[in-house]
Order: sequence, then structure tokens, then C-alpha cells
Amino acid sequence: MGNMSLQPDDVFGANWSISWIFLGWRVTLRFGEFDLSIGARRLRRDRSNVHLTPKAFELLVALIERRPDAVSKRDLHELLWPATFVAESNLAALVNEVRNALGDSAAQSRFVRTVPRFGYAFCGEAVEVASASRRPGMKVSCWLILETSRIELVDGENLVGRDPRAEAWIDLPSVSRRHARIVIANGEARLEDLGSKNGTCVRGTPIDGPEVLHDRDPVRFGSINATFRAWQALDGIGTRTSDTE
Repeated sequence: MGNMSLQPDDVFGANWSISWIFLGWRVTLRFGEFDLSIGARRLRRDRSNVHLTPKAFELLVALIERRPDAVSKRDLHELLWPATFVAESNLAALVNEVRNALGDSAAQSRFVRTVPRFGYAFCGEAVEVASASRRPGMKVSCWLILETSRIELVDGENLVGRDPRAEAWIDLPSVSRRHARIVIANGEARLEDLGSKNGTCVRGTPIDGPEVLHDRDPVRFGSINATFRAWQALDGIGTRTSDTE
């Protein structure tokens, strides 16, 4: 199963710039002691989440996707700040953030190499690891689809929030550290707000208790819009028809 280059709107209406999206499967890039799940926007070290700001994560993905080629500073600026002027020091700061997260350094590069007067390159050995859903016995695959990312949900409890340990990690200001939870069990998905500061909405209505989710339900965490999707839905997680919408 090789790389798949997807066009925008190929998968559930999300805008993708990165490959490695598989229905019912997730692909992880493994390098050193790190696992990078691009679709889930998650970096882990020995099964513990590693925090990266959204721009730093995009930088790491850009470098690792183009490995072993070097990427120019100009191309990185256009990717990270399209049609926006920013100081060159902003890119250097992101590179330092990525290196610090990876325990890397410019002097002895394990993963991110500086190419003098040009840009940067990912210099580590990365292996693509495709695997089925994270927990055995899962019968329903569910996702949260955000504007530019796809978060895989698993059987049982999925914490949604800014806490890097959350299954659905959304590192944005209007989202609380422990914002909400989605519990998937017995063919049904239920969303519950956890006393978040900015609230949780389903189908445009704030919720104050557990709410059953259906395929294609619009959800909002604080100011962040998402769509709940269920693949090969069972029981309560049904795919809606025109009669039920």
C-alpha cells in the first residue's frame, strides 16, 4: 500500500495538502523513537504525545514529505504563510521548535539538517507503517473532520481538547484543555461537553448533556467547526438519508 496523492475534497470534504490518508486505515511515519500520524496531526515519542504548534507541525510534515530533498526557505514561507509577509526569523523559530521537540540540534542533526544559504531538509530514516485501527475489535471507524485535518476516533472514550494527551487533540485557543468527550460504544457515538469555557454545539445547538451523534453531524468546539463522520456505520451511528436530514 503506497503513498496516495489526494486532491482537495477527496476525503469527506476536507482540504488536504498531505498524502497518506486511508479509509479504515491510518498510516504512521516512524523515525527514531517518534511516530508521526499526519492525518491525526499527532507526534508521539514512545507512545506519549509531543506538543507542536500547528505551524511547527506543518513544517515537520513538509520536510518529512519531501525527504531526502532539501526545501528552500522561500518554498517553506509560501507553504506556511501564503500571501503573507513574515520575517525570516519566524521560520528559524519554527525550526528550533521542531528540533527542541525532537531532541535535535543544528550542530548534530539527527532529523532536521540546515542547508546553508538555501533551507532545510529532513535527514532521518523514516518508515511508513500502515496499521488498522488502534484498538482491537473496533467495528465502526469514526472521524472528526476539521477544515484542514482529520482526527481518527476509537472505541471507548475520546477526549477532545488542547491537552496533548487527548485522543482528539485540537491545539487552538478557543478549545479548553479538556473540552469534551466522544464515547463510542455499542454502535453508538455520544458527545458530552466537559464544562468547557466556550461550550460545545451539535447541529447548531449548545449541548448541556450527552448527545447522540449521527454521520455528517456538524459539531463546534468553542469556535472550531468540525463534522462527525462514521464509516461503515452500525446501529445508532447511521448514515443519513434525504428522508432523515
